[in-house]
Amino acid sequence: MDVRGERECKSCGTRWSYFETGSVECPSCGSRRSVGVGERETHTDTADALDLTAAQRAGSEDVLDALEPATEACREYCRSRGFVSGGTLLDLDDTYLAAAELWRVGVVLAGQHAISDDEQRHVVALLHGAADGERPTPAAVPASLRGPRGLAAAAAVDAYRADVRAYCGGDVPMPERDLLERAREHGRRVDALDGEVDPQDSARLVAAVRAVGDALRGDEAGIERARTRLNALG
Repeated sequence: MDVRGERECKSCGTRWSYFETGSVECPSCGSRRSVGVGERETHTDTADALDLTAAQRAGSEDVLDALEPATEACREYCRSRGFVSGGTLLDLDDTYLAAAELWRVGVVLAGQHAISDDEQRHVVALLHGAADGERPTPAAVPASLRGPRGLAAAAAVDAYRADVRAYCGGDVPMPERDLLERAREHGRRVDALDGEVDPQDSARLVAAVRAVGDALRGDEAGIERARTRLNALG
C-alpha cells in the first residue's frame, strides 16, 4: 500500500515517522487523532518485532509445550511482515525465515507426545534464535523436519516476490523478472513435494531471491549470483 511517511498529531502537533512506528497513535500524547503528511511511499511491512518470550516460558520444562504459542506468534508475525518499508526494498531476512520455519515445525509436531533429541534441539534452536535472525544450518536440519524448512523457504520466496512487484509498481524489469519467475517455479516444486527437498536446495532458492533483491537495489553482480543459485537447482 502507499502511505504518507509522516503523521502529525491533531491534538499536540507532534510529528513522527509512520514507517518507524507503524502506528497512527501519537508517541507524545497517545492521541489517535492524526493525519498523514509528506509524500506517499510504498509500505508493506506492518509487523512488530518477533516476540517468543511467552513460548520460551511455556517450554521451559517441556519443549512440546512451547509449540502452540510459538506457532501462533510466528504465524501472526509472518502474516504482518512485508519487505518494502517507506519505498525501500528490504532483504529477505533470517528472522522472517526462522519464524516461517518454526511456524511449520509447530504444525508438524503438534499433538505428538514425544519427539527425538534431534527434533528437540532443532525446536530449541529456532525458539531461542529466531528473533535474532539465527537458525540451524542446512546440515543441522533433522531429516524428519526437512519438510518445514522447504515449505518455509517456498512461502518466503512467494511473499518476497509479491513485494518486489509492489516495489516495482507492478512492472519488474528484466532480467530480474525472469529470475523471479524461475524461483517461483522452483518454489512450486518444493510445495508439491511438501517441502521434502535437500535443505541445501532450500538455501539456494532463498539465496537466489536475495540476490535478485540486491540487483534491484543496484548490485549488478546480483544477477549472476541469482542465476548461479537457480542453475544449481536444475
